[in-house]
Amino acid sequence: MDAATEERIKGECVEILRKVGCSEEVIRHCIAVAELALEIARLRNSKRRRSRSSEGGECEAEEGSKERGGEEVDEELVFRGALLHDIGRSRTHGIKHAYVGAEIARSLGLDERIVRIIERHIGAGIPAEEAKNLGLPAKDFIPETIEEKIVACADNLIAHDRRMSIEEALKEFKERLGANHPAVERARKLYEEVFALKE
Repeated sequence: MDAATEERIKGECVEILRKVGCSEEVIRHCIAVAELALEIARLRNSKRRRSRSSEGGECEAEEGSKERGGEEVDEELVFRGALLHDIGRSRTHGIKHAYVGAEIARSLGLDERIVRIIERHIGAGIPAEEAKNLGLPAKDFIPETIEEKIVACADNLIAHDRRMSIEEALKEFKERLGANHPAVERARKLYEEVFALKE
C-alpha cells in the first residue's frame, strides 16, 4: 500500500469516526493504533517474503508458511480495521464499546471483516463465558484472523496515543484486572504470536 492510498484511507476512516461522534482523543488513539498495526503487518509480510525467497520458491514456502513466516497479511484491511476499531467509543467507553462498534459498523454497511476486527479487538479477546459475565452476548470475542490479532495487539501497545512496551502493557493489565486474570496471559501469548516470537 503506497503513501497516497494510506492517506486516502486515513481520511475516509477519520471522516466516519467524526460523523458517528468520536472525540478527537479517540481519533488520535485510532490513528496511533493504525500506524503501529500497519508497521506490524508490513514487518510480517517482509519476514514472509524473505522466508519464501530464502527457501527457494513459493511452493516450498507455502507448505510451511504458518511456521516460517505466517500467512500474507492484508495491510489495507489491518489499516482500515485499526482506524475504525474504537468506533463504538462514540456511544460508550465501557467494555461494550467493541460490541456496540460492530453494530455501528454493520449499520454503515462496512465490510464484515472490519466488523469482526472491531468486535474482537478488546484486550486479547474475550471468551464466551467471560463475555457473558461482563454483560456481553455469550459468544467468543477472540481474534481469529491474523489481521484481527494484529489490531488487538497494536491496541494493547498504545496508551492514548503513546506507544508502550509489552511489559508496560502487561503491567497495566495486571493493575486493572489482577495479576492472575486470564486476560494477562492471553495478551502475552497474542503478542508472541503476532510478533512471531515462538518458533
